[in-house]
Amino acid sequence: MTKFKTAIIILGDITILYLSLILTLIIRYGQDSFKEPLAAHLKPFSLIFLVWILIFYLFDLYKDRQFRISFETIRILILAISTSVIASVIFFYLFPSLFKLTPKTNLAIFALIFGISDILWRFILIKIYVSGGFKNRLQIIGDSPIINEIVDYLKNNPQLGYDLKNNQADTIVIQSHLKKNPEFIKTIYQLLPKKIAVIDLITFYETIFQKVPLEELEEGWFIEKITTYRNFYDAAKRTIDFCLALFLNIIFLPLILIIALLIKSTSKGPIIFKQERTGVDNKPFILFKFRTMKINEPGPLWTDKNDKRLTRIGKILRYTHLDELPQVYNIFKGEMSFIGPRAERKELTELYSQIPYYEIRHIIKPGLTGWAQVNYKPSASVKEAAEKLQYDIYYIKNRSLILDFLILLKTIKYLFVSLK
Repeated sequence: MTKFKTAIIILGDITILYLSLILTLIIRYGQDSFKEPLAAHLKPFSLIFLVWILIFYLFDLYKDRQFRISFETIRILILAISTSVIASVIFFYLFPSLFKLTPKTNLAIFALIFGISDILWRFILIKIYVSGGFKNRLQIIGDSPIINEIVDYLKNNPQLGYDLKNNQADTIVIQSHLKKNPEFIKTIYQLLPKKIAVIDLITFYETIFQKVPLEELEEGWFIEKITTYRNFYDAAKRTIDFCLALFLNIIFLPLILIIALLIKSTSKGPIIFKQERTGVDNKPFILFKFRTMKINEPGPLWTDKNDKRLTRIGKILRYTHLDELPQVYNIFKGEMSFIGPRAERKELTELYSQIPYYEIRHIIKPGLTGWAQVNYKPSASVKEAAEKLQYDIYYIKNRSLILDFLILLKTIKYLFVSLK
């Protein structure tokens, strides 16, 4: 789904949230008396609406795969609304001085009105997109293997609103190497007065899949697209990393001491597992984790889910991701960030160096979590590492505080899902 269509859906949801609130108050207090309650409800519910939109994002309701007519979409939407209602109740009752409301009946009526309205809104919009009201006639020119991947994806996701054509296109996607052909470029140039949009294949792929096509990249693309240093962003991110790491180190200190005691009392070996990892600018650093394995046990570079080397406490720590708590100290020291590419072992870095442009992921600090981590499984082969690299390069190109915040939200969702 294009950013424009995503924006339409989000704006539609926000509009329906406020209209549902107004209709709820009209039902409860009457058409002549709802304005005074509306004034009291508007500010607190505006804060709650922000929570609802974030929850909808966590449930992937703004992703193209959920933007289709199906019982699965309805199920996820109902689940997201139910979660939003529970979150609203928690906020209203935990912070009564802030919200100054503890609605029960109003919240129930509101949720019902919004649920029905939002389902209808999404279905109407889907019908418009799929039936052709917002169809974008698309032509792709080139011989790249990723064109087949794009075509298959667009055919299986008609809700994206693209109609593949060989002529009379509204948008033409061209492969990068064709720009070097003077005759071809001259022909494409003549299409511009006809208001036909021309998009680079890499850019279109990035928009659709939120990753970059590794096989289509070349050094010139990195020079043009990748910024190695962003003054405000880098300074702000380091400040946030430092303050949040300090806060978490203090808050989790009792839990850290308990885990340390459990590790020491149930297995031989050190409490903290130290390992050399590759950091920014390819500089090595020592990464800290709680030890989850038996000492002096040989095995492969990758850890299996049911690895026999895991201790009893180690299995729990891996399952809950609590083994990664000591990495907060690495963030505090400035060796890592909360968000960034995964910090790999030196041996894996050397193995993965055969992947084209793999070294580019080291121009920024590694992270505790990242775009690749929330979009793809942990890599257990060179092929999977290459797939994750496409997400890492996308993050490096598009990194921002907003994207970091969205990754943090997705990480929270991932932790809850993995604990089920």
